[in-house]
Amino acid sequence: MRLTLPLSALILASTASAGTLRVGATPVPAGELLEFVKPILAKQGVELQIREFSDYVQPNVALGEGSLDANLFQHTPYLNAFQQNRPLNIVPVRGVYLPPLGLYSKRVAKVTELRSGATIAIPNDPSNGARALLLLERAGLIRLKPGAGVRAGLTDIVSNVKRLKFRELEAAQLPRSLQDVDAAIVNANYALDIGLSPTKDAIFHEERNSVYVNVLATTRNKAQNPDILKLAAALTSPEARAWLLKKYSGSVIPAF
Repeated sequence: MRLTLPLSALILASTASAGTLRVGATPVPAGELLEFVKPILAKQGVELQIREFSDYVQPNVALGEGSLDANLFQHTPYLNAFQQNRPLNIVPVRGVYLPPLGLYSKRVAKVTELRSGATIAIPNDPSNGARALLLLERAGLIRLKPGAGVRAGLTDIVSNVKRLKFRELEAAQLPRSLQDVDAAIVNANYALDIGLSPTKDAIFHEERNSVYVNVLATTRNKAQNPDILKLAAALTSPEARAWLLKKYSGSVIPAF
């Protein structure tokens, strides 16, 4: 026997489940950007539910487990490294912005002023740790083994003329470490959280040609979901680009 429901019940069921996107993000800049595009998506029939995280692990775990539909906080090298140990079938959808990694210090105003034996705090996760070492190499403070690239680690340092010491910490702890070390490499979202601008306050920072663009990510089975694609389009719209440039004055660089 075929069971039928009243039309009103069918309509209620469809509106309760369709057109809602649960997106995880770090508060700044991802969370703020998502809040900006929220009304744009609402006009297209998509309700955006934003869940903020203070770390770089749980947004991927939640996405992989299905309590999120997408997230916005990470670059592709981090996503790839994360899934080497925890394969969650997460894929990048579209590059959105570059939050420049910066070297900050409360003790010196220039890279050249760092003393011999200075302690520098860097992220302890493999991808951002490599990113930090590449930044220090560009600053002329160390030299890495040829070809180390996005997999670089402390053992790949082949020249360290100033005999710098390194303290590996979780990314979220790096801003607080500025009180205790000579300098710290801090991800832009955490820097912005405490009022630091990568382009104004860092003694050295990444440039536009970085490979570490933050991406909108989702699981493979949702990569072509129409609502996910609407979100991707909104995040990379001319309106979003103008908002990013005005809001962050170049401290967050649109990647589109």
